[in-house]
Amino acid sequence: MIRVLLVDDQPLLRSGFRALLDIEDDIEVVAEAADGKEGLALARKHLPDIALIDIQMPVIDGIEATRRIAADPALAGIHVVILTNYGLDEYVFNALRAGAAGFLVKDIQPEDFLHAVRVAARGDALLAPTITRKLIDQYITQPLHPDPEAVLKELTNREREAVVLVAQGLSNDEIAQRMVISPQTAKTHINRAMAKLHARDRAQLVVLAYESGLVAPRNS
Repeated sequence: MIRVLLVDDQPLLRSGFRALLDIEDDIEVVAEAADGKEGLALARKHLPDIALIDIQMPVIDGIEATRRIAADPALAGIHVVILTNYGLDEYVFNALRAGAAGFLVKDIQPEDFLHAVRVAARGDALLAPTITRKLIDQYITQPLHPDPEAVLKELTNREREAVVLVAQGLSNDEIAQRMVISPQTAKTHINRAMAKLHARDRAQLVVLAYESGLVAPRNS
């Protein structure tokens, strides 16, 4: 069962998202919050798998709420997905840098929304390669790691290969097929790379892959 926390100051939107989620057999909405402060308290109380968090909210905004969740070891199992009205912008980038696993535009189609929740619950990043390239091209000014090229030297060849495939948007199963290994071994390579690169999740791993030059941004 995927346990979800909804954090948005618009009751109508929360109701709409909840209605979509509640009819799914494998998803449960454990709590709702109308601002970031309440959302943080409920995150600590319920420890959901996914926190769907709006960016612009009263009291504590979504970026700060994401930063606090990411900084709390007790909340390490929570995957934050940012909800936005505007698509890719500086607010979204700041949320990703703060520790969000990805983002969703609020006018997303219902089937895509449900798919995205399941993707995030698996630990995959909600960042298509084209979106990642835009992030790198438009917003990267300070690396997530002070010397991303140097830290890549800590990776084994198989870990580097796995990171490249993650940056290309492949799932664990697809990476396993490409590398001719089991999905569990692929996950192990990815987890070890994340630990060595100090990446909280796959979204940050992808950004590091581009920052370090392991994957080159290209125009799409």
